[in-house]
Formats: sequence, C-alpha cells, structure tokens
Amino acid sequence: MKFWVGVTDNDWFDFLANSGPDEVNFWRPGGGGFDAIDVGAPFLFKLHSPQNYIVGGGFFVRAERLPLSLAWEAFGPKNGAPTLAVLHSLIGEFVGGGDADPDIGCIILNQPFFIPRSNWLPAPRNWRRQIVVGKTYDTDEEVGAEVWEGVRPWLPVFESVGTSTDFAVNQGERERLYGKEYLHRSRLGQGAFRILVTDAYQKRCAISGERTLPVLQASHIKPYGKGPNRVDNGLLLRSDLHILFDKGLVTVTPDLRVHVSDRIKERYLNGRDYYRHRGQELTVVPGTPGDQPNPEFLRWHNETVFLG
Repeated sequence: MKFWVGVTDNDWFDFLANSGPDEVNFWRPGGGGFDAIDVGAPFLFKLHSPQNYIVGGGFFVRAERLPLSLAWEAFGPKNGAPTLAVLHSLIGEFVGGGDADPDIGCIILNQPFFIPRSNWLPAPRNWRRQIVVGKTYDTDEEVGAEVWEGVRPWLPVFESVGTSTDFAVNQGERERLYGKEYLHRSRLGQGAFRILVTDAYQKRCAISGERTLPVLQASHIKPYGKGPNRVDNGLLLRSDLHILFDKGLVTVTPDLRVHVSDRIKERYLNGRDYYRHRGQELTVVPGTPGDQPNPEFLRWHNETVFLG
C-alpha cells in the first residue's frame, strides 16, 4: 500500500488539531496537480523542522485547483484559518496580495486524525532535509512498513455508509476501499461532496447549463442525513433551481428528465423561465456512470418532495 508523507505547516496543523474536523483542505498557494497516491490512500502530516514528527493525517479524496472563494465556501475554517480574510492573508504571503480571489491548489482529505503531542512519531529514518513537499512510501518496503506500524494505532474508526469498520484492526477491508470504492462507501464531508459534484458536472448547471461558478450549488437529491454525501446523490444546480428543487417545485425523473410543478404559476403567476425546461433531458450528466444521479434517490424525490 502506498501512502504520502507531506510537509505540513505547523500553524495549519495546530489550528485544525484543536477543532477536530471531519475533513480538511490541505491547500497549496501555487496549485498544481497531485497524483502521488490513489483515492482513499493515507496522506500523513509531517511538521516543519525543527519539529520533525509525523503528527496525524487523513485520506485522500481529490486534488483540485479552485478559486479561493470557492475553497472557503466549501470548507470554511477546515482550510486551517478562522476567517476568509486570514486565509487570504496567509496565501498572499506566498503569491502576493494583488489578486482578490487567487486560484489555489486544494488537496481534499477525509476523516483527518491528529496524534496527541506526547505520541508524535519521528520522521522516517530516510527522510532528507532537502524534501520540501513530501514523499511517497510503500508498506511493502522496510521504511514504509515501519512508519505505517507507528501510525496504525491512531487511525480513526472507519465510518462507512452502512457499516462501521475499524481501520486499525481490519487492514484488509481498509485496502479494498481504495479508488472509486472509497468515494462510494466512506462518509464524505460536505466540502468534499460539493467539490466532487462540481467537478462531475464540469462546473455547469445540470438543468440550465449555466457556467457562472459563484451561482452554482451542489444539491442533495435526498437530503443529507437521509441520503449520503455521494456524487450520485447530488446535482449541480444554479442557485434558483436549487431552491426550487429543495421546495419540490422542480424535480428530475429517474430517466433524467426535468419536471416543473404547475404550482409555480399558481402561486407566483410566473415561471416562464422554468417551464421552458419542462420535459427536457438534463443538459449536463456526469461522464462516469457511477457519478450519475441514482434512480433510487430521484424516485424518492419525485414521490416524496415534488409537488406535482
């Protein structure tokens, strides 16, 4: 099993360790991709020198380049800062403060864990001072196995959709979750849900095709708490369509066609812009079949929420 040990800002770690979030955004001011490990693989935190310790980690969900404003809307203080202004100031130290909404690299990590200070683990014995970003390790190799054995007692209980499996004791189950399986079975946070849905719909409204990112919202088909934070339980919708969808005035049928309730006209004596979508197929559908709206969730919305 491959995992990543990433050089971590000490203040970022301290802020998040005190709040214990369910997900974090490990941001990088310059952006760029990250493909060193598979989806669901561990991403460990190693503090800057002189605190050369592994102090926690999380599980890799996605790497994206996002506008700072969207990163804040999705993750808020889970970015490792108390306010957007503070986060902008931190990023400005690296890229200059001239851009009001710079793009940043976002490595989205699920189920983060933070090791108590008295139990921090020494950096891997082959770690070099010249490493400024991070390094991949493998449990099939001697040093990687040493690091992993030290980390395993601190791994969180695996909160899966429909199950509860201890990461620390059921290693075989843990490794089977890598790749797309992790996204479908693990309990993802709200921020990860928003970013994954936004990406799956190519940053376009599923109904209207609108591309203006600030007005696009990740909508749950079956509300969170009743349905999972999974891409197949999501639709990317323009904000007004999102409101109408949640109120049952718009729905999507299991065959991916839009239905608009007569009650818009009855109640508000208007709705022409919405009725033009009536009966149309979704304008944007995720290319990955497993990300497409789940017919079971759509059927629930049609039967339970939609005011036909």
